Amino acid sequence: MFAKDFIKRLLRDTRGATAVEYGIILAMIVIGMIAAMQSFANEAIEMWNDVSDDVEAVNNDVRG
Repeated sequence: MFAKDFIKRLLRDTRGATAVEYGIILAMIVIGMIAAMQSFANEAIEMWNDVSDDVEAVNNDVRG
């Protein structure tokens, strides 16, 4: 009987709901930050690849 009463009380208890909601909000913020940083990283890599290509082209023009 104790387990049955405990489960009933646990299901009626709403004190932890706020913590769960804050956890979900935090998870959504972290996912957004990861997506933004991934996009930024891809743009930065592309920019540095373009710079590398330009420097290589100038070196080939000077040598050739």
